[in-house]
Amino acid sequence: MSFTITVRQGPARLASRLPQLTKSSFRSAAPIRAFHQTATKPSNFFTSRPIVASTLLRSTPKNAFAQSSRSYQQSAAPAVDSGSMIRRLLTGGAIFGGTLIAINAVFNRETREDGGMPAFERSYLNSTFLHTGLGVGIIGLTARQMIQSGFVYRLMVTSPWVVAIGGLALSFGTMLGTRAIDPDNYVPKYALWTAFNATQAAFIAPLIAFAPGPLIARAGLYTVAMMGAISFVGATAKQEKYMYIGGPLLAGAAIVAVSGLAPLVIPATAVRTLAFTENIWLYGGLAVFGGFTLYDVQKILYHARMAERGIIKKDPVNESISLELDFLNIFIRMVQILMMQQNRRK
Repeated sequence: MSFTITVRQGPARLASRLPQLTKSSFRSAAPIRAFHQTATKPSNFFTSRPIVASTLLRSTPKNAFAQSSRSYQQSAAPAVDSGSMIRRLLTGGAIFGGTLIAINAVFNRETREDGGMPAFERSYLNSTFLHTGLGVGIIGLTARQMIQSGFVYRLMVTSPWVVAIGGLALSFGTMLGTRAIDPDNYVPKYALWTAFNATQAAFIAPLIAFAPGPLIARAGLYTVAMMGAISFVGATAKQEKYMYIGGPLLAGAAIVAVSGLAPLVIPATAVRTLAFTENIWLYGGLAVFGGFTLYDVQKILYHARMAERGIIKKDPVNESISLELDFLNIFIRMVQILMMQQNRRK
């Protein structure tokens, strides 16, 4: 007990002697320096890695090997990122080239007989693609803002049926309203078109919120590659060659939609049936909306010829809505397929 009492009285004695120590600081500098050195050694030991790294970089030349090893590791990290980025770009290029070659070999054996695409068709198609890219950009920025503001999480907390039915009603309402407005009436047409893009952003925002950023970028790259290849085939094919596939594509879209609703009806014990319907939803949906892209491109060129004759008015906003829906349906399935592959690797 006496030992513990003397230890507890030690700091008090030290505090009482502090004035004396300060007066004789020049004469007793060595003990004070030793006291401070013992306090700094444990702090260097328990500091975090970034602080240790900064102290190593500012140390004497005797730590040159540690400096060189850390600088080598830091320079190797961007090389890994650049390699993965190059691999993703090559994958997107392979998807573009493979889709282009396959569709050209199977579907595009008969090309245009009028000497190529006229200038008015090219201009109308470029204007439609410009509006499509603008619409996809609005959807992406709006979805990101919804995620950052917490609007997506509030939607997920509310009743899913109310959100689904209300979202579908707003989506169809804004789409039909945009299509009904005359193209010369710019302000209400572009206002409803922006509202339509906002409703589409509300649909895809929950998916983007739980998917990592690199995966979203890969899915976007693959979607652009696939749609670009199919659009090229549709633009260079014979006039009105694929206009007949609209009916079969609608039937396929109905089957894909029913397969997406299958988990609400089929019990969870039917694992094989659910897996089969999921494959129809994913891969069958890719095929169906890839076909819709081919059909929509040829429909745009057909409308360009009709507008050139004065039968209808040019309306690239209405044409871009179809391509935006194709892009979103392909993009959603690309994200789901990549997420499934990532989960299997884990």
